[in-house]
Amino acid sequence: MNAATALTVVVPFLWLGMVLAISFLEAPVKFRAPGITVELGVGIGRLVFRALNSVELVLAVALTVALVVAGSLEGVPVASVVLVIAAWVVLLAQVAVLRPLMDRKVRAGSTSPSMPRTRLHFGYIGLELAKVGVLVALGVVALVNVG
Repeated sequence: MNAATALTVVVPFLWLGMVLAISFLEAPVKFRAPGITVELGVGIGRLVFRALNSVELVLAVALTVALVVAGSLEGVPVASVVLVIAAWVVLLAQVAVLRPLMDRKVRAGSTSPSMPRTRLHFGYIGLELAKVGVLVALGVVALVNVG
C-alpha cells in the first residue's frame, strides 16, 4: 500500500476521533466543571472549535490530495469522491456559515444561563452528526478498498 492510499484510511478515522472527542465529549462536559459560567464556557468553546475547524480544514485538504494521488495510481471509488465532497460541504457550512453567525451572536452579548440553545446551535450539532456519518462511511469505504 502506498502512502496516499494509507492516508485515505487514516485521515477519516483521525478526523472522526477529533470530532467525537471535541464535539461530543469536551463541549458538553466543560459546562459541568466547577466555576465555569456560561460566558466562560462559550468563550472556551469558541476557541476550541476555531482550532478544531482549522485542523479539520487541513485534514480535508490532506484527504483530498491523498485521494487524487491514490486515484492516479489505483483509481478512486465513486463513493469516496461523493463522501469527500459531502465532508467538504458540511465543514464549509460550519466554518463559513454557522460558526460566524454564532460568533456574531456571542459578540453581541447573547449568552446567559437561562438562554435556550438556538437553531444555529442545533444546526451545528446536526452537521456534526452528519460529519460523523460521512467520516465513518469514508473510513469504511477506504478499508474495503485496501483489503
